[in-house]
Amino acid sequence: MTSRSVLVTGGNRGIGLAIALAFQAQGDQVAITYRSGDLPEGLFGVQADVTDTESVERAFAEAEAAHGPVEILVANAGITRDGLVLRMSDKDFIDVVNTNLTGVFRCARRATKSMLKLKRGRIIIIGSVVGHSGSAGQVNYASTKAGLVGMARSLARELGVRGITTNVIAPGFVTTDMTAVLDENIKKEILNTIPLNRYAEASEVAGVAIFLASDSAAYITGAVIPVDGGLGMGN
Repeated sequence: MTSRSVLVTGGNRGIGLAIALAFQAQGDQVAITYRSGDLPEGLFGVQADVTDTESVERAFAEAEAAHGPVEILVANAGITRDGLVLRMSDKDFIDVVNTNLTGVFRCARRATKSMLKLKRGRIIIIGSVVGHSGSAGQVNYASTKAGLVGMARSLARELGVRGITTNVIAPGFVTTDMTAVLDENIKKEILNTIPLNRYAEASEVAGVAIFLASDSAAYITGAVIPVDGGLGMGN
């Protein structure tokens, strides 16, 4: 397998960082976008905001100047603004939609430009188990993750004829900085709902991304692959 040009949005921490490092470890040319925080050592990064079309355009231009046309897009950047629906403001809802759903659209649209010319490509979208199961206090977040499934399957139908696959990875609870700060009682309650009785490691999500970008997954498109320890079974 020759080295490919990979772009991972939100790749400076958590799942995004694990995915970026996994692609780099197998010899791919990886660029990450990040909105804030530090750039991890050893990775090529571009500061970008997926809620801004011009910022997305600049990020792709810089990545492609360094590594060539993007062949693999991992759309991972996302935010949360949790709260019960009666207390959730319009801004909290709209901001999450603009980042998690419209932001993925902006990136996929831009990536498609180069992939269509290459007549190949992989779009890998990071969704969530709550996109199917729902989650109290996350009306905004769950709505975006459900919407990503419809987006991915529409892209799969539209782009498949040109050799471009689009799939969703739906993680459950993953060991990250975000989950590390949860109260111990909450952690125990969560574990009781997971058949495998543990959180996922970010590297396990990364492994699925590597698979979806491999030749072995060339005939998989429009799929939603759970990495949730069985949490979402039946959804």
